Amino acid sequence: MDSTPQFVSLPEFFAPDLVDKVYRVPYQQRAIAAKQWAQNYDIKPANTDQKRIGLLLIDVQNTFCLPDFELYVAGDSGQGAVTDNIRLCQFIYRNLGSITEIIPTLDSHTAMQIFHPVFWLDEAGQHPQPLTMISLAEVQSGIWRVNPDLDNVLSGSIERLQQHALHYVRQLSSDGKYPLTIWPYHSMLGGIGHALVSAVEEAIFFHSIARSSPTMFQIKGENPLTENYSVLSPEVLDTANHQTIAQKNVELINKLLDFDALLIAGQAKSHCVAWTIENLLTEIVNVDPSLAQKIYLLEDCMSPVVIPGVIDFTAQANEAFQRFAAAGMHLVKSTDSFL
Repeated sequence: MDSTPQFVSLPEFFAPDLVDKVYRVPYQQRAIAAKQWAQNYDIKPANTDQKRIGLLLIDVQNTFCLPDFELYVAGDSGQGAVTDNIRLCQFIYRNLGSITEIIPTLDSHTAMQIFHPVFWLDEAGQHPQPLTMISLAEVQSGIWRVNPDLDNVLSGSIERLQQHALHYVRQLSSDGKYPLTIWPYHSMLGGIGHALVSAVEEAIFFHSIARSSPTMFQIKGENPLTENYSVLSPEVLDTANHQTIAQKNVELINKLLDFDALLIAGQAKSHCVAWTIENLLTEIVNVDPSLAQKIYLLEDCMSPVVIPGVIDFTAQANEAFQRFAAAGMHLVKSTDSFL
């Protein structure tokens, strides 16, 4: 994979200064333009590709990518997700004829979930503030407990919910994962934060029409009793009584490993991107470690979670990506010649 990007120019409608804006994509106009673009550049339908290249886009949604939204991934620069998505759109357009299929994930939530404030109460009956970390010791000691008003909402007795909450944080601790983080309400189903960034959606739609390649959207994160950073597997799969509440996304795992090359980008590098790659690497090691060599991580199209004075996951993200590279994955930039 060492040829240069297929196109130097970009479609005239692409405007980098609109990547941080919400707008309506004019689908019919873009469909006509995509067909003309394919004709002008002799782009063949994706089903004729001899080398099948997948592009997995993790949570490129307004809630993570626009500065005024709930969990904007600012990175070190403060402009992280915005500049990431400018580069991502340019990459898609310039490599339109090489990318066989695009798979965007959509973090998808409702209010009553284990990582949202309403799920928990402290000893004074107050909900935790967003970005509170809830530890195993705090749940064991009763500093944090399940909101008793949720027994009917989540179809279970409060005792069972409390048992699950304790089991949940214990499982996170024993698996060496981040402590349970209480996130601001975000990626709410039906809300504008849940939608893909308009400019990225436009690029994906353009690709779909130009290459006659259906976009394979992947919903994740809707289970109220577990987090789902990775699109491939929820954080915790069972209850305290060992009843299954979630499963690995085996169908998607198999699809990703079937590509001749898989490119990965999205947000956030330290969380949903890293978790997804970690899960994928686990599957690769179990099947054939050499498969790692066909994974390409677009590092300039992702940023870590950084909130100045609060949390900074840059070091954790870099450590994870060095581990991925050591396993055989390629750390690349969107402007590198690797397609």
